[in-house]
Amino acid sequence: MEIMERNNKGEALSQHTQYYQNKLDVLVDVFGAKNVQLADDSLLVDGKRYPIVDDVIILIDPLQYPPIVRERLQVREPSEMMEAYAPDIQDHYSKFWDEWPGMQSHYEQEFNGYFDLIDLSTLRDKRVCDLGCGMGRWSYMLAERVRLRELVLVDFSEAIFTARRLFHKHDNVLFIMGDILRLPFRPDYADFIMSLGVLHHLPDDCLKVVRSLKPYAQRLLVYLYYALDNKPFYYRWLLRAYTPLRRLMCHIHSPHVRVAFSWFAVIGFYIPFIVIGSLLRPFGLSKYVPLYDEHHWAELEGMRHSAYDRFFTRIEQRVTRRQIESLRDSFSKVSVADGQAYWHFVCER
Repeated sequence: MEIMERNNKGEALSQHTQYYQNKLDVLVDVFGAKNVQLADDSLLVDGKRYPIVDDVIILIDPLQYPPIVRERLQVREPSEMMEAYAPDIQDHYSKFWDEWPGMQSHYEQEFNGYFDLIDLSTLRDKRVCDLGCGMGRWSYMLAERVRLRELVLVDFSEAIFTARRLFHKHDNVLFIMGDILRLPFRPDYADFIMSLGVLHHLPDDCLKVVRSLKPYAQRLLVYLYYALDNKPFYYRWLLRAYTPLRRLMCHIHSPHVRVAFSWFAVIGFYIPFIVIGSLLRPFGLSKYVPLYDEHHWAELEGMRHSAYDRFFTRIEQRVTRRQIESLRDSFSKVSVADGQAYWHFVCER
């Protein structure tokens, strides 16, 4: 395998590619490539060119470029649309992580909930990939707890640039703007893959996508929205009432309206349910109150974070525990956590 740190003319590389000069061997391995080469503003993988913008390798098709990338690469807005691609979801999460670019206090408890099935020591010196990383919060917290060999951060929205800023002191991270459904990586490119709160927003069956990830790592940690199958019947009634409102609100793109409505949701829905749950907690009845278990520990901004995400996303798939357990037809072991967040699970080959 041939690895070169200069372009074909032997010219020194610009700041666009300097970050990856000492990571070419890692890139060769991730792509399963024979020839990886840095050009002035791009990465060449077996002759295929991928632009690099602010240390982010752009793997998505030009038809999928978000506004920042189109502007930086001087590419016109596409006149056609790719199949199985949701530009509104891409735009939503670009704006979402621009709204919440930093670490929040409530992430600590969420992280502990997601990783209760994982012995973190088993990830020491491993290559971990975060698919749909957003601003990189879970990977950042993981990297604070255990020494990783490399991190591969993948997101198809502009949030990947927020992740780059979050990891500005780290030198073992690959930043990829990529489509989870179309990643050109080799089998077993990672030791461990996590995808938390992502696959249920894709324009493809989320369980089918989980199965498609099987060749790429020995273990997968996934969180998918639950179908309220472990809750009383009236939770599902509330979901049916909430869904038409979500489908309406997701078409509103005004940032002022979104901020105002997210605060309305906090004041009108979240706080009342949490107050009721707090009053019933001494009697052991708080578990029957919607939103209480998931948010009673959160600050107001954490509640608004949740409301903004839930009400402005068009695609929201939900699955039952039984559906997740059906993944055993593809994996040798599927472990579903009993606690929050429902449902998060580990698939092993």
